Amino acid sequence: MQNPIQRLVYTFGQRTYSQLPLIGGPAAAAAIATKVQPMMAQQQQSTRQSSSSVLATESSNKGMIILNRPKALNAINLEMVRKIYKHLKKCEKSKSLLIIKGTGDKAFCAGGDVRALVDAGPTDESKSFFREEYTTNALIGNYKIPYIAIIDGITMGGGVGLSVHGKYRVATDRTLFAMPETAIGLFPDVGGSYFLPRLQGKLGLYLGLTGYRLRGADAFYAGIATHYCDSSKIPELETALLNCPDADDVPELLEKFHTKPEKPFSLQPVLEQINKNFSADSVEAILENLQNDGSDWAKKTLATLCKMSPTSMKVTYRQLELGSQLSLTQCLIMEYRLAVRHLEDRADFKEGVRALLIDKDQQPKWQPAQLSDVTEEHVQWFFRKLPDTEELKL
Repeated sequence: MQNPIQRLVYTFGQRTYSQLPLIGGPAAAAAIATKVQPMMAQQQQSTRQSSSSVLATESSNKGMIILNRPKALNAINLEMVRKIYKHLKKCEKSKSLLIIKGTGDKAFCAGGDVRALVDAGPTDESKSFFREEYTTNALIGNYKIPYIAIIDGITMGGGVGLSVHGKYRVATDRTLFAMPETAIGLFPDVGGSYFLPRLQGKLGLYLGLTGYRLRGADAFYAGIATHYCDSSKIPELETALLNCPDADDVPELLEKFHTKPEKPFSLQPVLEQINKNFSADSVEAILENLQNDGSDWAKKTLATLCKMSPTSMKVTYRQLELGSQLSLTQCLIMEYRLAVRHLEDRADFKEGVRALLIDKDQQPKWQPAQLSDVTEEHVQWFFRKLPDTEELKL
């Protein structure tokens, strides 16, 4: 006796339907295995053909979200955030697990569309982007079913927010992780104040201030990813997850595909220096430590920090210091206040995006230009509570 199983590919505007048989009895697992491969091929074809920026696929009791803006490295905008949130809520009630991944082999998600935010300025729509993005981050951090993020390729900013708070994060040899916000006059948001201080030693503060890029297995060594899998095995992993008869089997299944990286942690030789130099009570003291260190690594790190927005570095330092004592929800509420203030002309965000992403002259004119000129009053302004009607409600 065959029972029909309906697979829906939501492209949020158009839907396609196909029927797949589910055979009961002892042969069920083998039968499903023979059906998932063509289903995966059909899914890939739908991804290539659809113009939707987000594809939400359902098969049996499993859910999948596919970020589908490969030409933009799957960067997210407000429309995409809303689609993702909608499907996350739906799957949490009706599915046993959810997989999120990006289209193509270059990026999981390269971040948010910051140029559009800067062009819009402090409008209701730009505020809505941050509010709804952070609400989605909070949902992922408290998701009731297994959440598996396949962070294959570039994973930065908003892409980190869609992955790092989930229970399982699978990095590959193509993973490129970074929180590069201080370079554009912003701060490491999407819950950066929560997860960065909880990495080993002072690694999180180092990553948040410098925007250092972790490649491949380094994302696993750092604690950003929970598992590491060769990119060639990802289709097989997805098939196995879709075949998984019980969500309780997910940890064992992921462990089966997890492989020991061939190379050691690239930052291992300087971890002690990171901990020593970044264990300071101010950004100025960190820079002084690096000057006194004198090693090639310290000189390069110092040169990197000197390019960043002085205001962003001081805000980031305070943000991570506070976030180390807060819950994810509390961190996101704090970050929303910071985000709203960064949309104002008083912040460096607009100038950073101009210099690095619009004019690309790589010569941002930070205001203030020197760390010593960034006053405590200026830093505190970013953290002030918003009017009650404007605060992020989670």
